[in-house]
Amino acid sequence: MDERIRVLVVDDHRMFAESLLRILGDEADIEVVGIAHTAEAGTALAVEQRPTVVVVDYGLPDFDGVQAVAMIRAAIGEVGFVMLTGSAERSVLSAAIDAGCAGFITKDNASRELLNAVRAAGIGESVISPAMLAKLLPQLRKDGGRSSRDPLDLTSREREVLGLLADGMSTVGIEQTLFVSRHTVRNHVQRVMAKLGAHSRLEAVTIGVRRGLIEAPSRDLESR
Repeated sequence: MDERIRVLVVDDHRMFAESLLRILGDEADIEVVGIAHTAEAGTALAVEQRPTVVVVDYGLPDFDGVQAVAMIRAAIGEVGFVMLTGSAERSVLSAAIDAGCAGFITKDNASRELLNAVRAAGIGESVISPAMLAKLLPQLRKDGGRSSRDPLDLTSREREVLGLLADGMSTVGIEQTLFVSRHTVRNHVQRVMAKLGAHSRLEAVTIGVRRGLIEAPSRDLESR
C-alpha cells in the first residue's frame, strides 16, 4: 500500500509553485498530485486527486486562502491544510488557524519549513513557529473573553494536553511529558478537538484560550 503523503499545491505564483514542487518532489514519502493557481481550480483538483495535504497560498486571485480552505473542505471533507503567506500578520495567522489549518509558514521560510509542515499535517500534527504562536495567543486572551459554555466539558487530563499543545508540543513531546503511549496522546487530542469543534490542533488551542480553558502559553516559546 502506498503510504506517501499526497500533496496538492494551490498558489498563483507559478515560479514559486514550481519551486515548492521541486522541494516536495525530492522526498520519497511525498507525492505531489497537482498544482492549481486559483481556489476554484484547487477545489476541482482536490475532488479529482483526493490529497492528504493541501498547501494553499493566502493571496489567491479569486478567493483568499481561508475561503479556499473552506471550499476544499466542503468538497472533500477533512484534509490537512498548510497556509502560505507573504507576511506573518497576526490577522492572517488568526484567520488561517480559525479555518482549521494545521500549519502556517511564510513564503520567505518555505524552503526550510515546508517539509516539516507537510509531514506534520499529513499525520494530524500542527506546525507553527514558536515566535508566531507566542505573538498571537496573548492577543486571543485579551480579545476572546470567556464563553458561556461550560468549561468543564474537558477533563483535567484533556486540559493538560491542550496546555501542552499551546506550548507547541508534538505528540512525541506530550507522550514523553505525561509518560503515556502515543496512542493515548492521540486519543486525548482527538477528544479535545471534537469537544471544542476544532479542525486542527492549532484551532483547538485558540478556542481554548478564547474560552479561558487554558492560559497562553505556559512556557516562553520564544526561547524554544
